[in-house]
Amino acid sequence: MITHEDLIEAGWPRSALFQQLIAAAREYEARGIDDKSYILKLLDRDFSKPDPKLQPRSEPLSFGEAIEATCEEDESNIAAVRRFMNQLLRTPVIEGGAVMPDACPAGAGEAVIPVGGAIAVKNAILPAAHSADVCCSMYASVFTCDKSTAEMLDHLTESTRFGPGGRKPDDLVSHPVIEEDVWGNKFLNGLQNYARIHMADQGDGNHFAYLGKLRINQQFTTALIEAGYNEIGEALDKKRLESPSGEEIELYSLVTHHGSRGLGAQVYKRGHKAAIRETEKIAHNIPKAAAWLDTETDLGQEYWEALEYVGRWTRANHVAIHKRFLEFSGAELVTEFGNEHNFVWKKGDIFLHGKGATPAWKDEDGRPMLGIIPLNMAEPILITLGKDNQDYLGFAPHGAGRNRSRTATLRQFRDRKGQPDEAKIANQIAESTKGLDIRWWHGKADLSESPIGYKNAAQVREQIEKFELADIVAEITPLGCIMAGDGGPQPWMRKKDQLTPKQIRQIDHRSKRRKEKQKWQRGKLDWEDLD
Repeated sequence: MITHEDLIEAGWPRSALFQQLIAAAREYEARGIDDKSYILKLLDRDFSKPDPKLQPRSEPLSFGEAIEATCEEDESNIAAVRRFMNQLLRTPVIEGGAVMPDACPAGAGEAVIPVGGAIAVKNAILPAAHSADVCCSMYASVFTCDKSTAEMLDHLTESTRFGPGGRKPDDLVSHPVIEEDVWGNKFLNGLQNYARIHMADQGDGNHFAYLGKLRINQQFTTALIEAGYNEIGEALDKKRLESPSGEEIELYSLVTHHGSRGLGAQVYKRGHKAAIRETEKIAHNIPKAAAWLDTETDLGQEYWEALEYVGRWTRANHVAIHKRFLEFSGAELVTEFGNEHNFVWKKGDIFLHGKGATPAWKDEDGRPMLGIIPLNMAEPILITLGKDNQDYLGFAPHGAGRNRSRTATLRQFRDRKGQPDEAKIANQIAESTKGLDIRWWHGKADLSESPIGYKNAAQVREQIEKFELADIVAEITPLGCIMAGDGGPQPWMRKKDQLTPKQIRQIDHRSKRRKEKQKWQRGKLDWEDLD
């Protein structure tokens, strides 16, 4: 009977692969093969020994910190960020890392990249480093309109959608990107309906549609033109020169924030599962959050192609929402632009991963990247030109970030009985958003997505400038926004009489899947059983 000691003596490093090796050995033995040396040869034939060069580094790589503490909460937050980055940066395929001013932990698992974290990886993609909200991104359109703020927000409500589930069959929004010939890709196969039902759909959490005003002056348009954004700069400058004063004007701007919805979540799930499986074949003692796909393999290349499609779909999703809004409100488009901040970007054989980090390097045409950085619903959104600061991998922050979890934020607003103090919460939100038309898609205001839930906006802005991450060339000042808001407890946390029959079936199905996964983790199922 082959034992763990036999495997170690034969040169197999102790790892999670042992479960599969022992299971395969038992199968050979069940067939009547009782020669240990022959069984070990069969294991060598059927499994790849992990490469000693791919074991975790004994010490983590150093990384750039574009963040500094200004209070005790900052210090605690940054200490946690460092801990997770140090775990992640022991991964052998990673060649560099950085954290932004908005950095905060994204989970409790080993080597989970923080929000505001970025890594440079050679010829590999770590699905967990871009996470399930693939291609979470910003998009801005600049326009003229004769409607009031309230009327425009009414039209915006018609144009977009938040919440789980996607659009119903009688409410679908078409777009040519859905019909692209990509669905044979193993990471995209069978997901076309996700692409269809989530078009013009923004999701939940911190995703929003923000209405504001962009100040246009010669300094701003000149900065855009000199940076190489001639089409955008000239379109804005033309409007400025057509104004009665010919000097400074304000134009309306719609800014949307969302990712790739169910489509990206499914691609991530498949990619991460494949990365864990493939990494275990060639390496050992790699945390699941650090598992990678080699982009020099067919599988890794196919995953990269799937990510590129998800990027195109997400950009199309933004455009669909903006186009609908412009049509419904009778507005005239002047220009539009956007950027990803939760994605993977390829530069030669290096794949830059940003988990909430705005690209701020120079593009293929030598232009500093044009970025959109929101801070909170009551603060201006920053328009930036990247400074390509390689000390921080050429990134800038993607927002204000948090020093406290959502739960910790809510904990401060409980009454003596430990229940949410709804009156106090309402007053705090009203005070922090005074003068703005704030709408919550689910109807209930969400304290954790109000300005109270985020870091000090001025602090983040100061650190963008201090660490020379980007030049702030303009601001979009707020008029109002639609935020997803509090959709209530998740279905599995509700009482059964509050659930629909479909939700009950879904909960039962997920419970079954969890039990199957636990069996697999104990070595009683193969990966294929979870497909």
